[in-house]
Amino acid sequence: MPVDPLGGLNDVLRGVEKLGRDLIGQPRIRLAVTGLTRAGKTVFITSLVANLLAAGRGRRTLPLFEAAAGGRLRSVRLVPSASEALPRFDVEAHLAALAADPPAWPGRTDDLSTLELTLELDRPGAFGGMLGSLIGSRTVTLELLDYPGEWLLDLPMLDQDYAAWSAETLRRLRRGERAASVRDFLAWVEALPAGATADESLARRGHALYRDALRECRDGLGFRFLQPGRVLNPGPRGETPLLWFFPLPYPSGGGLASLMAQRHAAYVAAQRAEFFEPFFRRFDRQAVLVDVLGALHAGQAAFEDTAEALAAIAAALRYGGGWWDWLVGAGVARVAFAATKADHVPGRQRDALAALLGTLVAAPQGRAAEAGVATSVHALASLRCTEDAVATLDGRPVAAVRGTLLATGQSAKVYPGEIPLRPPEPGFWEHGFFEMPEFQPPKLDAAGGSGVPHLGLDALLAALIGDLL
Repeated sequence: MPVDPLGGLNDVLRGVEKLGRDLIGQPRIRLAVTGLTRAGKTVFITSLVANLLAAGRGRRTLPLFEAAAGGRLRSVRLVPSASEALPRFDVEAHLAALAADPPAWPGRTDDLSTLELTLELDRPGAFGGMLGSLIGSRTVTLELLDYPGEWLLDLPMLDQDYAAWSAETLRRLRRGERAASVRDFLAWVEALPAGATADESLARRGHALYRDALRECRDGLGFRFLQPGRVLNPGPRGETPLLWFFPLPYPSGGGLASLMAQRHAAYVAAQRAEFFEPFFRRFDRQAVLVDVLGALHAGQAAFEDTAEALAAIAAALRYGGGWWDWLVGAGVARVAFAATKADHVPGRQRDALAALLGTLVAAPQGRAAEAGVATSVHALASLRCTEDAVATLDGRPVAAVRGTLLATGQSAKVYPGEIPLRPPEPGFWEHGFFEMPEFQPPKLDAAGGSGVPHLGLDALLAALIGDLL
């Protein structure tokens, strides 16, 4: 995204604050937990918070993260709410859902929320001990943001006008499996005359058909590259006239096309002003969560759609490295890409899962590296639901996982299939070599005192913020 000149002063002020905090050893880290819908952002933040709090009480919940801190972590505490305009991320409610009988996954995110933690550490070395006795221990403030994954897909829209957005959106809708699922909308919009009038009933009808088409693509096909995001998840304000636009085959001129262009421009301006500028672009570190396994299970079209969405988002992300970013301390300095739900496959396949994600994000990693941004790729389970097991397939033992199935509540061994190291060849899709089970979460302590079982969360945290500890 280009630098907003109107936000330049705020960037400078934040840069001065950041420099001052860094000089006295009290840094603030703004961590953006980014990902497509259903990638597990809410569970990730819940697990991160619960495990950090447990680590601050001396529990060995994040060994690699604690090693990155040199064993100097003394305590972790939640920062009390002050006068923030955003809702507070309700980690207590999410832990309560996981502690229910039977345990339940947290509900889908429908609004922005934020949370801060303070990590207190001893200062390193003998000189650090002397310094700590004079000015106190080192503290690191970690600021987190949760938001609906659908909204992230609006990021590429910020640099598109209505005509370009319409052409690109209709191109995707007409391609492959989408065309059959959205045929009602396509038939209706393609029957409109080029000079259709700006009739509100036409606008409402077109919007309703387009909204239903996007829902079918998401829920029926497992697609993620669906815009605008607030059509699928409008947030607590519900559906407003700002959302009543859709792509047109003839996007230029007057009448209905002019009305659609006006609403598109107003929507983009609102997303920029209300979400991306005040919150999203202000972060220093970034975790990008991707449900690679869900995309594999949904089929070739959904997998390719996920890859396309990831590429479009990555191209629009703002990395640090330019002179302006250096001057004001803005831009992302470290990025960690994580394939979530790694507990759904046995341990021997998790390296393959990370490798597959690595091929999908090779271009974004290269762009980040050019900007001097450190990147890493991980296989992650924010909340581990399974144990490794051995199953029998056609009379031979195979690596499997054992967990409680969400649909039946019964324990079962599942052989999910083999994870390819790179985007699959056509034969993979023809034979359906991968199954995506749905597991029930393990029942947890509602207070989260012992932390949350996970896979790889400590390695990801160490890669993202270990250098600042």
